[in-house]
Amino acid sequence: MRAPLLSRTQKGLDTAVSETPTAPRGAGLTRNVVVLGIVSLLTDISSEMTNTLLPLFLQFDLGVRTAVIGLIEGFAETTAGSTRLFSGWFSDRLGKRKGLTIVGYGLSAVSKPFLYFATVWGTVFGVRFSDRLGKGIRTAPRDALIADSSAADKRGLSFGFHRAMDSAGAAIGLTAAAAIIYVLQKNSLTLLPGVYRALVLWAMIPGFLGVAVLWLFTREIARRRDPNAKPPKLSFRDLDIRFKLFIAIVVVFTLGNSSDAFLVLRAQNVGLSVFHIALVLILFNAVYTVIATPAGALSDKWGRTRVIAVGWLLYGLVYLGFALARAGWHIWALYALYGAYYGITEGTARALVGDVVREDQRGTAYGIYNAAVALTVLPASIIAGVLWQGIGPYHWEHPSAPFYFGAAMSLLALLLLVAWLPTARIGAPQSSESKP
Repeated sequence: MRAPLLSRTQKGLDTAVSETPTAPRGAGLTRNVVVLGIVSLLTDISSEMTNTLLPLFLQFDLGVRTAVIGLIEGFAETTAGSTRLFSGWFSDRLGKRKGLTIVGYGLSAVSKPFLYFATVWGTVFGVRFSDRLGKGIRTAPRDALIADSSAADKRGLSFGFHRAMDSAGAAIGLTAAAAIIYVLQKNSLTLLPGVYRALVLWAMIPGFLGVAVLWLFTREIARRRDPNAKPPKLSFRDLDIRFKLFIAIVVVFTLGNSSDAFLVLRAQNVGLSVFHIALVLILFNAVYTVIATPAGALSDKWGRTRVIAVGWLLYGLVYLGFALARAGWHIWALYALYGAYYGITEGTARALVGDVVREDQRGTAYGIYNAAVALTVLPASIIAGVLWQGIGPYHWEHPSAPFYFGAAMSLLALLLLVAWLPTARIGAPQSSESKP
């Protein structure tokens, strides 16, 4: 009898993991994982206060069309993605992760205050470029540091905790933003002038505090290195076949996963006020926070690909719901389910990457993974903008179209996950310590 496809996939992708000597088997959350979680919490407080309502600032204050918003967001994420590729590899070459992580968080913290002075969309474009450049520099080394600091059988727990802290910061940031918005403009459907700039000023505090915590309390993980080994190459060729297949399928999925700016615009399109949109986003992040850690721990026991498959199925249903939404309560329910999707998949996917590559390739692998996602966001966001509002002289209003497209792409990716991954060659990746 043939083994079920997901079970065979799980055998290759979930149980073949390499041990990390710095994090003994059975260990729980380590110091670095906890500190990096706190840093992400503080940084996301700052980011959500400035970035989440940025599409409304562009639309109402600066008069920018959705196609341009899609271009700004897509290019910003593309910048982050391409930088992640090189920063991850460079951290492997250096054998160190902390310094690059500090530089990345620092650049984002310094750039965001310039949104206060934005009067044209070009300034916003520059700030988003710098902010995402910082994110690109830090993400792969940080994820590799989390993986290096975690026991193999607790890696899902570690990444789930980190994602939970990240989303908790988002919930706190959005709560603060909602309070400021309520005081300054109550339930106005549009973002009033000056309100967004007030958010930018308050967001500076946690942003700079996060950089300080990172610098003071994280520790570099010492890794045993063969003095005769050649420096790691920035190459896709030497990575495990299972990793390559997973990346290909993630790209398919991400083509339908445009910037979340379109979800915010859809909520406003259905009739939610700016204040209620902020509350909906708090709900999203609260659900994300509650689910992320247990979902990561579940993937340690049940298998990464099974958990990811459940998350992608939920995503498709959520996007179909956004396409069909007609009332405010639909948006509330869909955002809650969207938070569940993120909680189920984000940490689990990162843990899977750490499982199927060697320790000395983790920075490169996380760079490729994050780059693949971010680079695909550019065409995904442009497609979403065009499907919604057209391009150039071809103008229309179809706010449901991007979400039908996203639901279809998630279904295709899910089918590929189930059908293609079991064909990968099975075999545990070699850890860098076990090589002759």
